[in-house]
Amino acid sequence: MPSLKSHLVALVLKHSRKKAFTSAEGLHRWIDRARKTQDHRPPAKIAARLDVTKRDVHGFPVYEITSARPGSMRILYLHGGAYVFEITKFHWGLIAEMAERLSARITVPIYPLAPEHDFHAMFGMVNEVYRQMLSKMPAEDIVFMGDSAGGNMAVVLTMMARQEGLPAPSRLVLISPGLDMSLANPEIYEVERIDPWLGIPGGMEAVRLYGAGIAPTDWRISPVYGDLATLPPTLLFAGTRDLLYPDSKLFAERARAAGVDVELVSGPGMIHVWPLIDMPEARKARDRMVAFLSMPVLRTVPSP
Repeated sequence: MPSLKSHLVALVLKHSRKKAFTSAEGLHRWIDRARKTQDHRPPAKIAARLDVTKRDVHGFPVYEITSARPGSMRILYLHGGAYVFEITKFHWGLIAEMAERLSARITVPIYPLAPEHDFHAMFGMVNEVYRQMLSKMPAEDIVFMGDSAGGNMAVVLTMMARQEGLPAPSRLVLISPGLDMSLANPEIYEVERIDPWLGIPGGMEAVRLYGAGIAPTDWRISPVYGDLATLPPTLLFAGTRDLLYPDSKLFAERARAAGVDVELVSGPGMIHVWPLIDMPEARKARDRMVAFLSMPVLRTVPSP
């Protein structure tokens, strides 16, 4: 039974953020508004309790969030926001908690956004961030984590790295990822009716803005069509009231068939990216992330 807090959050979203995704025009209005108010900097309370440093890659900020006693784990966190919205306090809250509970160092690229930039600029930047990480530590110590559009990017970046002869990260943690932008799965139309946040028209406009003319069925846009056998062990969260839920189920099935160790955590009655939001179900999801990432890496990441 979903908590009262989750119902209240869904109600608020239905009458606010949903408007960004019901039409292309609505998305552009929200982008215009966001550009006047967005701030990518970590909140002061996080900077006060964790070590925060900043550098630039390709002219865009990259933050390093480090716990008091960091171990060897390094997490590359790719934030969501439909490729058009900036990182939020909800992302920073999860990042800070993972840094503390896992004694990890977390790298957070503030990657270029659409419509000012496109797929090539985004992945040019995050690919370079990953290469810099690999120059300092083995892939066995690196985890990719991402939510929504960032979850898509985490999978695509893994596939892209292998194609370029780089090792894959040791594990993936995906929170409500976008995995198929082709609209091929008929189940998404049914779930859209009960999703209080996402909508197909605005979502597809976001994909158009960042996609650089690449076909929706190309694995670089929809990684469900890529070589899933290249993926490391994966923990995947998807809520049943999330437009992206049907594609998460399909992705998990195909990845398992390709020999990938995938755990799909389905959130009954949960909305998009619920593990980022302060409610009882999110606390359980975060406990599962910590347990998954606390397990020892049982294999060496193979060379491509």
